[in-house]
Amino acid sequence: MNQHHPHPHPPLSAASPASIDRTARLFRAIGDPPRLRLLALLAQGEACVSQLAEAERESISTISQRLRVLRAENIVVRTRHGKHIHYALADRHIVELVENALAHAAERE
Repeated sequence: MNQHHPHPHPPLSAASPASIDRTARLFRAIGDPPRLRLLALLAQGEACVSQLAEAERESISTISQRLRVLRAENIVVRTRHGKHIHYALADRHIVELVENALAHAAERE
């Protein structure tokens, strides 16, 4: 185990091929800048499509398509509140992944 970065999880080499494949799909979905911007917005809290479209100055259909990709990879989830569907990051792992990636990138500025 690396003394500088002890980690309680098994080493990457212990990851199954299926886990590697799912992780690659997750990174491909997150790696698109417009989808990443949506994730950064959702890291602040849940929002409906119209709020996200307004924040991004994009059409609702464009935002819906991006959210569909993120939902397919279990990166975002949706819940119905009356007539509105709200989107949120799927779980704490995704929240931390987005926050850590953005913080890491900001260190390079």
